[in-house]
Formats: sequence, C-alpha cells, structure tokens
Amino acid sequence: MTDGLMSKAATMEIPINGTGDTGSLPEDDGLEQDLQQVMVSGPNLNETSIVSGGYGGTAEGIIPTSSVKGSGLHPPHPSPLATGDEATRGIAVEKFDIVKKWGINTYKCTKQLISERFGRGSRTVDLELETQIELLRDTKRKYECVLQLARALTHHFYSLVQTQHALGDAFSDLSQKSPELQEEFGCNAETQKLLCKNGETLLGAVNFFVSSINTLVNKTMEDTLMTVKQYETARLEYDAYRTDLEELSMGPRDASTLCRLDAAQSHFQSHKGKYEKLRADVAIKLKFLEENKIKVMHKQLLLFHNAVSAYFAGNQQQLAQTLRQFNIQLKTPGAEKPSWLEEQ
Repeated sequence: MTDGLMSKAATMEIPINGTGDTGSLPEDDGLEQDLQQVMVSGPNLNETSIVSGGYGGTAEGIIPTSSVKGSGLHPPHPSPLATGDEATRGIAVEKFDIVKKWGINTYKCTKQLISERFGRGSRTVDLELETQIELLRDTKRKYECVLQLARALTHHFYSLVQTQHALGDAFSDLSQKSPELQEEFGCNAETQKLLCKNGETLLGAVNFFVSSINTLVNKTMEDTLMTVKQYETARLEYDAYRTDLEELSMGPRDASTLCRLDAAQSHFQSHKGKYEKLRADVAIKLKFLEENKIKVMHKQLLLFHNAVSAYFAGNQQQLAQTLRQFNIQLKTPGAEKPSWLEEQ
C-alpha cells in the first residue's frame, strides 16, 4: 500500500463492530433508507438525445460528410438510413456505458454499506466533523420545535385579539344604547380596543420572530444539511473504492490484475478528491452557519423578550419602541388582513 493511499488528514479508519447476524437485515430501517439513498441518483440519460434516422428523414437526422477535394470523382454519400442507424448505435453505446458505470458504482457502494453495518468492513471517520454534523441535526430538531410553538402562539393570540375586537365593538354598541350604563360600557370598550391595538403590535413582533426562525431552520440549516448529505455519499463512495483498491493490492500481480489495479487506483484518487472537497465545504458551511445562527438568534430572542415583556406590563410606548428598534413595519390601518398576519 502506497503512502498516498494510507494518508487521511484529520480522518481515520475504524472497524465497525457488529454481530454479523444477517437475519436482522429486513428489520434495519436505517439500512433500508441508506440503500434507497444510494440507489436514488440513477444515471443521467438526458445528456444525449436520440437521433431518429430513416428513409425519408429530415436533414436534421443526417450527419453530413465532407467531400474529397480534387479533380477526381467524389465518393458516394451514405444513405440517410445508414447514417441514422450509425448515430443511433453510437448514442445507444454511450447510454449503455452510463448505465454500466452507474450500476458498478451502486454495487460497490451497496456492498460497502452492508459491510459497514455488519462489522465486516471499515469506514473513514472524521470525528470532529461528524460531531458537529450531529450537533447541527439536533439543533435543527430543537429549533423546529420552537418554530412550531411560536406559530401556535401566533394563531392562539390572533384568536384572542379577534375576540377582544368583537367584544370592544359590543361594549361600544351597548354604551350608545344603555344611557344608565353608558360610562361603564364605554370604559370597557376603550380598554378592549387598546388591548386589541397592543395585541396587533405584539403579533407583529412575534410574526417577525417566526419568519426569521423559519428562514434559519428551513433555508440556512437545510442548505448546509444538503451539502452534508452530498459529503456522506462521497464518503461512502470513497470507502467503497478504497476497499476495492486494497483487495486488488493484496491479490496476485499478473498482467490482468495490474491493469485492473491501475484503473482502481485512478477511480480511488478521483473519489478521494471529491470526498476531501466536500469535507472542506461542509466544514466551512458549518462554521459560517454557527456564526450566522448566533447573530440571528441574539437579535430575535432580544426582540421576543422585549415585545412580550412590554405587552404584558401594559407599556404601550415600550412595545412600539421595540418594533422601531428592529425596523418592523406594520401595515396601515384598514388593510384587509391584520397588520401582523403574514402567510407562512
């Protein structure tokens, strides 16, 4: 084994311990999902287009050939039928090669995955990076819970504000129709209208909080996790071709094996480069994501705290100041929808 094969910066190969009990294979949901992930990206057969040729075909279906210069006779042009058949055969061979390469790659990755799961192989592990990835997944799950609860709070509080608005209208109507209780009904009407106004202001802040958390979770974090999935696929391919190269290296060194060994070395180096590039990409995205998460959450948590505290303390001025501080604009009165309501 060459030094280039065994060098793995910031990574190491560790054996996967397992019982080797193949009877548990159908019950391993994780294995089934991973196998589906391996199989999901089939060969891209749209890279070329079938050229239909035949007698009476259009000029687009014919591949022109250059005539021989000189005073002699020109060779006869191939018929449209022959030209179309040759083009179709060429494209069919190209597509067959694509399918063949995809099949070989899928077989090697599936074999590697099963080998890892049942303790008969080894996988390359970057402990620091994988710890960060698992932490990100756990953080995303917890932030999704916060997002769900904040949305529930928005909907519940919206119902409360609507009820206060209706109650204020009812008190106002009774104030005009009940002279003996006009003052009492009038005071309650004003109180409900003020609570309704403050409630709309609070919901403007909460909705801004929900929108920002939604962007962080479902766009920023999800984008990083998509790169993580590409990295994990590249890691599996890298280990699959590494294992293939190691097995060939331990075999006999005849002419046939040497040819296969050269091809395996070439494939290994290609997948190694892809794996290392994606590993670096993930590390960079995780770093930037952590910085962005801290910046966003510092602002949003301060907004949420100040707005909720001001509302329940009855501090209307502080509540309005909070929205100005975070540049939250409410719609003008009379809009069809409440000023704080946005489509989620």
